[in-house]
Amino acid sequence: MLIKNVLVVCIGNICRSPMAEYFLKKECPDLNISSAGISALVDHPADDKAKQTAQRFDVNLEPHTARQLNQALVSDADIILVMSSRQQRHVEQTWPVAKGKTFRLGHWQDKNVADPFRHEQYVFDETADLIAACVADWKKKLTN
Repeated sequence: MLIKNVLVVCIGNICRSPMAEYFLKKECPDLNISSAGISALVDHPADDKAKQTAQRFDVNLEPHTARQLNQALVSDADIILVMSSRQQRHVEQTWPVAKGKTFRLGHWQDKNVADPFRHEQYVFDETADLIAACVADWKKKLTN
């Protein structure tokens, strides 16, 4: 299956999924990559700590605006990357069309990506390191 449209999902769409979205955009520039939240803080920018952390990876989250996950986004995606097993179940149950194309970002490492929201900067840094490692794994799968 040819993958062109990648959707990254978390809860609020201001921390984890924007970092993963922009890290993937940097690593896979030929793909259409976007993000959304299950309970998005619609129209909010990326969290300031996420922005600061992303700068370590030479990634700018300033253009990001949170948006709500919906049927159209799920349907248009060739692959959906979520942060946890729980989110994967939720997305697949809410939108049956997501079954078979929804995976954890940490799938290849068998890891969930914990939410750093409202935690200290070092938690964001650790989260970004994990996201970067997961993105590197997905790059191998998405660009072959």
